[in-house]
Amino acid sequence: MESNIKVFGGNANPGLNQKIASHLGLPLGDCTLKRFQDGEIHLSINENIRGQDVYVIQSTCPPVNENLMELLIFIDALKRASADKITAIVPYYGYSRQDKKSHPRTPISAKLVADLISRAGADRLLSVDLHAPQIQGFFDIPVDNLLSGRLFASKWKEQASSDADYVVISPDAGGVERALNFANRINAPVAVIDKRRPRPNEAKAHSLIGDVTKKRAIIFDDMIDTAGTLAQSVDILVKNGAEQVSAIVTHGIFSNKGLDRLRGNGLKDVWVTDTICQAEHTKAYSNLKVVSMAETIAGAILCIHKRESVSSLFL
Repeated sequence: MESNIKVFGGNANPGLNQKIASHLGLPLGDCTLKRFQDGEIHLSINENIRGQDVYVIQSTCPPVNENLMELLIFIDALKRASADKITAIVPYYGYSRQDKKSHPRTPISAKLVADLISRAGADRLLSVDLHAPQIQGFFDIPVDNLLSGRLFASKWKEQASSDADYVVISPDAGGVERALNFANRINAPVAVIDKRRPRPNEAKAHSLIGDVTKKRAIIFDDMIDTAGTLAQSVDILVKNGAEQVSAIVTHGIFSNKGLDRLRGNGLKDVWVTDTICQAEHTKAYSNLKVVSMAETIAGAILCIHKRESVSSLFL
């Protein structure tokens, strides 16, 4: 590994930070993160990074505002320490669902967060399965959006039954392209659930477009939050004759006792990545399977550092 690359990690997901650094064959950068008595974040970079190509890993997952502020302070500290280039690795991009004005007099918070990251001093952003493609356009710096479909397809094929009849389910119209990407990799058809939002932060699954009768359904989505919509989707699929239902989701947030909604409703298992730390969730839900994005993210870091194509990782 070249000597002019440094990788630092915030407090959001220390396990993922260490895995990425291990895949790169690098130690995590030496820094001290602590809190003042009033809760203010204090950061010290304890090594020379002048002229270095620096990567800082920090998902803006719950507590979202705390982790976002930590990321901004990290970027500012690196900039003031004369890092040559700063890439923000944000595996889970918080506020991503607020990507448009869905109702009058509401903010576009995903754009605000993009502005904050750019103004703090980041030269590039790398994320995983952004909720909406237009978020890339909110930045005036390069943005790489890593996709989980290839990784999930590889892991799924390792345990899938060769004679099973699978169908991939997009939980709404906006996720069809994401579901198609995965479905093409496992050679399965796609069905779509009609999901509507009567008000902000509320979604209801209404009906199914497609045939799941006597098939094994795989709900493929980018995130689970409270799991209310997922539970509704499972009910619809079972009522329409699905033989078995699994869920494959990139970001497992599981807020407001989301895992409790998945017990005993016909859901065989749930697959997520480690963009958000899942240590507590795996203890609470035995059918939760975690697939690590660490090697993929490490590969993207190397591509960026060597000025190679990141998209080659998803062919």
